[in-house]
Amino acid sequence: MLKFFLLCTLAVASRAEISEEEDVLVLKKANFDEALKAHPDILVEFYAPWCGHCKALAPEYAKAAGILKAEGSGIRLGKVDATEETELAQAYGVRGYPTIKFFKGGDKDAPKEYSAGRQADDIVTWLKKRTGPAVTTLAGITEAESLIADNEVAVIGFFKDADSAGLKVYEKAAEAIDDIPFAVTSDDAVFSKFEVSKDSIVLFKKFDEGRNIFDGEPTKENLLSFVKANQLPLVIEFTEQTAPKIFGGDIKSHILMFLPKAASDFQDKMNNFKKAAEGFKGQILFIFIDSDVDDNQRILEFFGLKKEECPAVRLITLEEEMTKYKPENDAITAEAITEFCTLFIEGKLKPHLMSQDIPDDWDKNPVKVLVGKNFEEVAFDPTKNVFIEFYAPWCGHCKQLAPIWDKLGEKFKDSADIVVAKMDSTANEIETVKVHSFPTLKFFPAGDERKVIDYNGERTLEGFTKFLESGGKDGGTPAGEEDDDELDGDDLADVDEGLDEESDGEDGDDDGHDEL
Repeated sequence: MLKFFLLCTLAVASRAEISEEEDVLVLKKANFDEALKAHPDILVEFYAPWCGHCKALAPEYAKAAGILKAEGSGIRLGKVDATEETELAQAYGVRGYPTIKFFKGGDKDAPKEYSAGRQADDIVTWLKKRTGPAVTTLAGITEAESLIADNEVAVIGFFKDADSAGLKVYEKAAEAIDDIPFAVTSDDAVFSKFEVSKDSIVLFKKFDEGRNIFDGEPTKENLLSFVKANQLPLVIEFTEQTAPKIFGGDIKSHILMFLPKAASDFQDKMNNFKKAAEGFKGQILFIFIDSDVDDNQRILEFFGLKKEECPAVRLITLEEEMTKYKPENDAITAEAITEFCTLFIEGKLKPHLMSQDIPDDWDKNPVKVLVGKNFEEVAFDPTKNVFIEFYAPWCGHCKQLAPIWDKLGEKFKDSADIVVAKMDSTANEIETVKVHSFPTLKFFPAGDERKVIDYNGERTLEGFTKFLESGGKDGGTPAGEEDDDELDGDDLADVDEGLDEESDGEDGDDDGHDEL
């Protein structure tokens, strides 16, 4: 009996080890399996205490946990300090923070990546869609009104016939969207309340026109396009919370207005920006960035802007390569912005490439300083072998590399045909060279072929020396052949923490980012 009592006591003590902080389970390797048994459906955030994005997510994550707990839901939220629980983080392929994974049905082997926004409502909606039916049935007016009141965006299908082809297509579309609740009703009272006289699909939202009625051919693709074109405001403000919606969507052409909210003419400019947006729905996403917010300064820097230069407008495409465009007309009027966007849609705009002025002493030190205006003549000098570091001033790995790069310059300063150089790629852009991460090291061998070789060897003085003395063969690959991480919309969203910097960890040793 005593042995049985001791075993029970140990079991209770073990269960008690799953503590909670603001309704979020605190998970460790020691209690992870137990947590999955006790809570088969659990969303887990792998975080780092120093990560800015994790800190910003924390209150929304806790709020979502509280909402689900208050509702009596079986879904729970947990968190793992990946800097402490390194073995657990490694087991689930955590390479950046926060990494959020959903474990469904107690299955710990194949968790799903969380793919929605970082606001509490987004998290709750995504989880409910993952664990419940894609479409919920509304019994009456009260349920319909609650759905609309409780969500920023909600879609209701009004169908009299439960077996209609239109409803089946609607359900298929609902299954493809995780972050918006879909419902259906056949109730006459609900039809009447929302002034719907025939089978219809209506998107309700708490902004702009308030509701949109689908009027196209009822196919899954058309319905998805309809929802995606109307689920965001005509103009959306860039924030920590809205970034996943902005950069995770299908619209890859974004026009950004940089403007301080405190400006006396803020509302006037916003009204003009919004008016222009009406003509490009589904083609170009219109984004507002408060240029006074400290967290947005890196984004301004990415576009070559300073606070005092705002208001300003820029356009960027987030396709295979990021391409930026600058309007010739600085006026923020509906007419000027409409003209700018029309020229872009018609393919009549030339990319805007940033360049600093050539420093007077650019070639005085062993490491030459390149900018956009002198890059071509130095990098592609047929008589020189040029080794260039493309860096960002805020990049931790670039700072670590700097003394080694300086030593390399010193070593080859008297060489007749080797040039060691560097270029700040946050302020200078080259059409012929795309920089996807920092630091990027490229070698431009002598000759008329305009070859470019990517350096992938050790970042040591010995490694660089061997590479240069081998003519770019030892440690290099032809540009474009290595498996680089592409700089995409997610990376632009993360610009405020480091533009695809190879590490943002405090120790600089990991190969992850401060965010995903």
